[in-house]
Amino acid sequence: MGNVEKRIYGLQFWLLCLSSFLFFASFNMVIPELPDYLSSLGGEDYKGLIIAIFTLTAGLSRPFSGRLADTVGRIPVMVIGSLVCVFSGLIYPFVGSVFALLLLRFFHGFSTGFKPTGTSAYIADIVAFNRRGEALGVLGVCASTGMALGPSIGPILAARFSLDFMFYTSSVMGLLSVLVLVGMRETVSNKVPFRWGLLRITRKDIFEPRVIAPSIVLLLSVYSFGIILTVIPDFSLHLGLENEGKGLFFTYFTIASILIRFIAGKASDKYGRPGVLKISTIGITLAMIYIGFAEQPWELFLGAGLLGLAAGMNAPAAFAWTIDLSHPTRRGKAMATMYIALEIGIGLGALISGWTYANDPSNFPLTFLIGGLFAFASFLYLLFGNYQKKIMEENL
Repeated sequence: MGNVEKRIYGLQFWLLCLSSFLFFASFNMVIPELPDYLSSLGGEDYKGLIIAIFTLTAGLSRPFSGRLADTVGRIPVMVIGSLVCVFSGLIYPFVGSVFALLLLRFFHGFSTGFKPTGTSAYIADIVAFNRRGEALGVLGVCASTGMALGPSIGPILAARFSLDFMFYTSSVMGLLSVLVLVGMRETVSNKVPFRWGLLRITRKDIFEPRVIAPSIVLLLSVYSFGIILTVIPDFSLHLGLENEGKGLFFTYFTIASILIRFIAGKASDKYGRPGVLKISTIGITLAMIYIGFAEQPWELFLGAGLLGLAAGMNAPAAFAWTIDLSHPTRRGKAMATMYIALEIGIGLGALISGWTYANDPSNFPLTFLIGGLFAFASFLYLLFGNYQKKIMEENL
């Protein structure tokens, strides 16, 4: 895979981190305002679809992005993902109906279907095996900072300027993410020119059996994140947090996630991915239960911090585990498989939580409890699952 030197913290690595920061800030910026925006269009009963449709598209596009990342190259796949954010931000101000907004969310989902797939494969190409967890932890810090900055400044921009101004700022962030990629070297040495035949997907292009274990863990554990994205804006309003306050949960969540990633990535390199994931999934379980019964803003913020610590441990370990198990020539497909599982988990969490919550505040505890149960199922799989034997068989 290319001639890029396998060392951590080189120029290519930091350019990738900067691009990821800008990308995640771009599409997360609009999330806190979308439930109210949808309600203003008469679609308050469809809040669960805001995230579910977005993740549906991301999941459907993973086989294509994975195959293109392994053939056309990592950088073109990342550029496509960022450009989707650019165009989406420009289109949001012109949406005038519930159907149009949901259709745009469907299109916007292509962004996360492409950019993270190319990014993860690129990291695997340039970072040494024994430092992948650490590298993904650092990359995750940059991505998480963007995820915190976006939801935090989005409501501020909307309140102080306008909703349209916020959407255009999101578009600019996406454009800057593309411009950063211009200075990066491709790591696929035997890349081929794009042709339409590359988009012909078979069952083998959709699923990489080597990475089934981390994919199952992610599917079950990120269900909670789908709940957070869908319900937290309304839960924040319920607890008296308005305007700028709607994004504070994501700020505390991400600060905690950033703080733990420096430690968690190295821990997974030293002690193994499954061990770290057992701790993280239990943490997600307890945090979701606690959040569901929060009655004061400070309790919600404490829950955000606890969940951020658990999620900050979970993601780098699961991603590094996926890369560990993948074949060098099929890393794009392996990452696509993992991301499909991730999108299914987030999408289910968003969809089911929207139905469970049903715009009734009395349903908050049950909504978050279900998320805790999914995370606990992930822990049980790690504790009792026969995944080690399956992994050995796939690597023979």
